[in-house]
Amino acid sequence: MMDDLITGISLGFFLSFMIGPVFFILIETSITKGIRAAISFDLGVVIADAVFFAVAFFSSFRLINGIKDEPALFIFGGILMITYGVISFIKLKKVEIHTLQLNAPNLKREYLNLFAKGFLLNFINVGVLGFWLAIIITLGPQMDMDPKRMFLFFGFTITAYFITDIFKILLAKQLRRKLTSKNILKVKKVSSILLIIFGLVIMLRGVFPSNENGIENRFFQKNDSSLNHNAGPSNEEHSLNP
Repeated sequence: MMDDLITGISLGFFLSFMIGPVFFILIETSITKGIRAAISFDLGVVIADAVFFAVAFFSSFRLINGIKDEPALFIFGGILMITYGVISFIKLKKVEIHTLQLNAPNLKREYLNLFAKGFLLNFINVGVLGFWLAIIITLGPQMDMDPKRMFLFFGFTITAYFITDIFKILLAKQLRRKLTSKNILKVKKVSSILLIIFGLVIMLRGVFPSNENGIENRFFQKNDSSLNHNAGPSNEEHSLNP
């Protein structure tokens, strides 16, 4: 239990500082919309991680391993992210600087929209599914693939991730005092441009898939070899023997 706790907390802390679209949008949301808005966004991200973890754990490893490397999914996810970034940037072009203010959402619907934004932004990144699959394949055997123990480990991980994100949100909020309307526009534009860049990176992973075998492929190859070894001599070998 203690080993799972330490490993989960370490992994959650590491995840919180992984550079990606979620990292920058979380900071931008905290700066421009406030703490509650950023937490709503982050909860959407956490739920998407939970869905990916559950899918990777309960589904066939071979099926998920094939899906996560499907180029079409990377291309589709990348296009969605690029489209969102472009639309956001174009909208900012039409915004007058003096109209920008640091106002927190005041409707439940706005918080739900931020939650959905966090969920979808994380969900369209197929690499997240591959990451959780790799974690399950790597650490699962050490936990005897026990569902209770595995999901407890995930709970430790995602809790550490969320708590670390809250500290990031609180630190980012301190920048609000120094932001003018002009700086707010710059922050939003940079956020949109970064989304476009990350979308391109994801899409290029689909256009130019890596030829290197990942840890999952080596895992399956190892299992296949052991199965063939344990299966004993083939029918052909039996037929050759008197």
